[in-house]
Amino acid sequence: MSKLVVFGATGFAGSRITDEALRRGHSVTGVARKAEGLPSGVEARSGSMHDAEFVASVAKGADVLVVATPGRADDEGRRLVDALPTLVDAARANGARLAIVGGAGSLRVSEDGPRVIDTPDFPEEYKPEAGSHVLVLEALRELPADVDWFYVSPAAEFGSWIPGERTGKFRLGGDVLVSDADGRSHISGADLAIAFVDEIEEPKHSRARFTLAY
Repeated sequence: MSKLVVFGATGFAGSRITDEALRRGHSVTGVARKAEGLPSGVEARSGSMHDAEFVASVAKGADVLVVATPGRADDEGRRLVDALPTLVDAARANGARLAIVGGAGSLRVSEDGPRVIDTPDFPEEYKPEAGSHVLVLEALRELPADVDWFYVSPAAEFGSWIPGERTGKFRLGGDVLVSDADGRSHISGADLAIAFVDEIEEPKHSRARFTLAY
């Protein structure tokens, strides 16, 4: 059993990772700005990942720090990448692994093709958040070797507007977008959570990004 601290535990991805971890018997501390309403069995903590003292406190004894928060700026203009040094310090202090739910924008459409975010059809309104997630991945790749991490890019279609179902059947990839025979790239929240907790239990992507889709 591992001790997980899930930042963004009330969000779409974070809530499903929390549920999957509980299903498998892991200990979960759920963190959100307003942490009320988390499932029974979760230690609920209200606070911000931008508060270094709070992060250090909540991370004590953790095996994995899960970050499932939006990449875009919050009401105070703070982005996920701005919290990364604090999260890294907490991971290093506890010998914990950083586990990040990222975005699909940094994936390439083919081995030698452009990134998804750089394609002509990528919606302008999504670029700020996608760009923030790109910065997070770049920062992770520059971390020294004493910090272990993994970063999961969901399929292109992923989120509360397309929740999907738990099937346990999907395909993993690396830095290239995974699509089905019809060219569609999608994954449910529950199935992303399965792949995420699988990686926590049996690490296969140390200091690496992976993706998944049907």
